Amino acid sequence: MNKNIVKYLPILLIFVGMASIYFSGVYHYLSLDYLRMYHKSLKTFVEMHPIALPIAFCLVYIISTALSVPGAVFLTLLGGYLFPQPFSTIYVVLSATCGATLIFLAARTALKEILKKKAGPFLQKMEKGFQENAVSYLLFLRFVPLFPFWLVNIAPAFFEVSLITFVWTTLVGIFPGTLVFTLAGGGLEKILENNESFSLSTIFNTQIKIALVLLGITALVPIIWKKFKKKNSKDDVNP
Repeated sequence: MNKNIVKYLPILLIFVGMASIYFSGVYHYLSLDYLRMYHKSLKTFVEMHPIALPIAFCLVYIISTALSVPGAVFLTLLGGYLFPQPFSTIYVVLSATCGATLIFLAARTALKEILKKKAGPFLQKMEKGFQENAVSYLLFLRFVPLFPFWLVNIAPAFFEVSLITFVWTTLVGIFPGTLVFTLAGGGLEKILENNESFSLSTIFNTQIKIALVLLGITALVPIIWKKFKKKNSKDDVNP
């Protein structure tokens, strides 16, 4: 098989998968409305298949993350609803990291060289800064969900972030948010049984947002410290 075909095959498969899911409308089933209809059946299925269902859930989560399917929040809540702690959080964190790693590797293999050829001075400067502070930047982007998850999965591929760094910062960075949502998912049973209203704003409240922002700022401390030290050393040389 042609080397170029092999190089572009993973990213092409991902794009085909994205298009198939989008045009088929399968992602519409990832909603609380469908969970309301089938939550009792799902609970029964968990009891009947205690090993098969976690495996199936993890596979669905990995595929949906790799294909950037809308509905990651719902799947995380569903994990919290179906499985007890700490298993629900472990399943989601590991699955999301695996899916993110797949799209990261596909993008790095297929698109990095193209971007490098077209990269201007600004992008080259940005790449240098990212490489010098990859851990801090990645943890910040994971802790504080300012950008879409899929974008944070792809962007490091263009800046030659190592696979190990990408994997462990993803594991650590998504853990706090995942824990919040799986814990919330664990409380869904009462809401569904009583047919109560449910809103993501009740989970992702101001206190949680502040906590995640503070975690993000903490991740940036090494960068701020480096810049501070660099500025002081310049001042010492040029009094």
